[in-house]
Amino acid sequence: MKRCMFVDDSSVIRKVAKRILGGSDMVVIEAASGLDALEMCAADMPDIIIVDGALPDVAAVDLIRRVRAMESPIRPQILISLVELDIASIMRAKRAGAQGYLLKPFNRPQLLERFRTLKIAA
Repeated sequence: MKRCMFVDDSSVIRKVAKRILGGSDMVVIEAASGLDALEMCAADMPDIIIVDGALPDVAAVDLIRRVRAMESPIRPQILISLVELDIASIMRAKRAGAQGYLLKPFNRPQLLERFRTLKIAA
């Protein structure tokens, strides 16, 4: 079973994602801050991480780099989540180790399609 972590300070975004993706084939875990996410990744690395591009406590690029630096048998797929298309932010995230981006707010078809393009069962 795949584990997906949504790192976002918005409880609404986290809950919507959990409702869309949660099911028999995926467990969705939530982190309200970058520091919470880092602690959770150190304890049990998820398969997929969606990182808010505007976290108040840790820059998304720093969080991505820190996750990539952790020793783990799991190398998660990472997306940065943005409220607008910002090529510079996407490129910084990719250089840090992200595979791509997700625009928010998202709906069910958009989120499921994004996961399909990453070849992630959702």
